[in-house]
Amino acid sequence: MSGLFWLALDGVGHPADAPPESPWEQDLPVLRPLIDQGMALDAALGVPGLPQSGTGQSCWLTGHDAVALMGEHFGPQPGPTLQRLLQQFSLPVRLTRAGARTALVNRYEPQYLAPPLPGTRGSGRNRLGCFPYSFRAAGLPLNPPGLPLLGATLGLGLERPWMTAPLPDLTQQGKVLGQAAQDWDLLVADLWFSDLLGHEGAPNVTPHSVVGQAARAYLRNLDALLTGLLDTGTRIILSSDHGNFEHLGVKTHTAARVPFAGAAVAYLPGGDVVAGGQAIALCCGLS
Repeated sequence: MSGLFWLALDGVGHPADAPPESPWEQDLPVLRPLIDQGMALDAALGVPGLPQSGTGQSCWLTGHDAVALMGEHFGPQPGPTLQRLLQQFSLPVRLTRAGARTALVNRYEPQYLAPPLPGTRGSGRNRLGCFPYSFRAAGLPLNPPGLPLLGATLGLGLERPWMTAPLPDLTQQGKVLGQAAQDWDLLVADLWFSDLLGHEGAPNVTPHSVVGQAARAYLRNLDALLTGLLDTGTRIILSSDHGNFEHLGVKTHTAARVPFAGAAVAYLPGGDVVAGGQAIALCCGLS
C-alpha cells in the first residue's frame, strides 16, 4: 500500500457554503466529485469570531481543540501556546517518534526561510505557519532533499495579476509526487496560496475579474495535480482550515464549513476540524 498524501488547503470553504459565482462554479472533473463525496466540517467550534489559520491548522495537525486552548480563533502563525501544542502532538512529531517517514513537499524560497534581521519588524517571533513549524519541531528539514517539491502557488505568479502564460499542466507533477509517495508514510502539501487569493476579495469581484480568474485557475491546477496523484493509485486526504477563498466578495475569512475528503482511505466521519485531525492520525496508523 502506498503512503498517504495530504493536500492541506488554506482558506477554502466548502462549495455547499459558497455564494453564487464562486470559484467552485466551473468544470473540475476530478476535484469536485472528490469534494462532493466527502464531508463539510465545522471550523468555528462554537467560538464567536471568524476561524483563523493558527488554531484551525493546529486542530488538523494535532486532533486537539486548539480554539478551546486559546479561548479564541488565532492566527495566522502559531504563538507560544500553539507552538507547545504542535511540539507535543502534531502529526509530524508523532509519526517521527513512531519511526515513520514523513515530509513536507513545499518548495520554500531562501528569503522565506531567512530570519528577519535583529531589530526589524518580526524579529524574535515565529514566522512559520503551523505546517512548516510542525515539521521543524519534528526535526525534519524544509525543502527535503530527494523529493520533487511543489510550489504552493500551483504555477500561478506570486503577485498580481498572478496568471502566467501559459499556465502549467500539473498532472505530470502529480504523477511524480504520487510515485514518490510509495516510499513514504505521509507526504504533505501546505497549499496556503488560496488564502492569499481569498484576501484579495472585494465587493465588486466577478468571475472575470483579475482575482476571479486567478482563483478559478488555481482550482483547475489543483484538479490537474489531483488527477496525476490519483493516476498513481496514491491514497489522498484533502482538508481546509477555514473559509475565505470560496467567497471573493469579501476580504476576510468566512464562517463556511470546510471540505474533508479522501480517496482510497478509510477514516471515521467527523463533524468538525478536531475530529478531522483525529481521523487523519488514524489513517496514519496512530490512535
